[in-house]
Amino acid sequence: MSTIQGAVAVVTGGQRGLGRAFTQALLDRGAAKVYATARVPAPTDDPRVEAVALDVDDEESVRALAERAADATLVVNNAGVLHPTSLLTGPMSDVVATFETNVFGALRVSRAFAPVLGANGGGALVTLHSLLSWASGSGPYGASKAALWSMTNSIRSELAAQETLVVGVHLGFADTEMVAAMPGEKLAPATVADIVMRGVEAGETEVLVDDVTRHFKAALSGPVEGLALPLG
Repeated sequence: MSTIQGAVAVVTGGQRGLGRAFTQALLDRGAAKVYATARVPAPTDDPRVEAVALDVDDEESVRALAERAADATLVVNNAGVLHPTSLLTGPMSDVVATFETNVFGALRVSRAFAPVLGANGGGALVTLHSLLSWASGSGPYGASKAALWSMTNSIRSELAAQETLVVGVHLGFADTEMVAAMPGEKLAPATVADIVMRGVEAGETEVLVDDVTRHFKAALSGPVEGLALPLG
């Protein structure tokens, strides 16, 4: 079980979309402070929120954040990008950029904050995956989320000795700007954040946010042809 009351949290991409909902959910549960990052952060009127510049693609930017947020006890790896393109025919630059942010960016943050969390008693590291971690047909985004899922599972093993709770979150689409052009039912960001934070408080290592995600997780034991979910 991980306590959010009194926690000092870091939320990457914490000023828009899901990240903004995570920031608010942490505050609603009594977090003492939230470092809410953005590439170009907007000022905030809430004294509990510190807006911080962060580019997860830049090693120095991540290092500077870890130094500034040396009191962190909870980190939410939320920042990500979506380039809805083909792995075989789309621009290779889009594929590389997707992995650079979604995989290596999350890894940079995890590496930088692992010793911080350890020094502060263990705490929790939360990483946003997707049901597309398991679904074919979702191009570089799904491939990056599959890699991120595997990476998170390995990080969990590496951080077990320092008693850091590592939480992997899977969900379908939330109603954010990133997927505004995509059809279909979408979850309210506040609903997602509430479910995730309840999972963190309960000490869960994996949070499956919605029914469609639970369906895809259950289908992993079946044939791979049943896991196709094209992006568009």
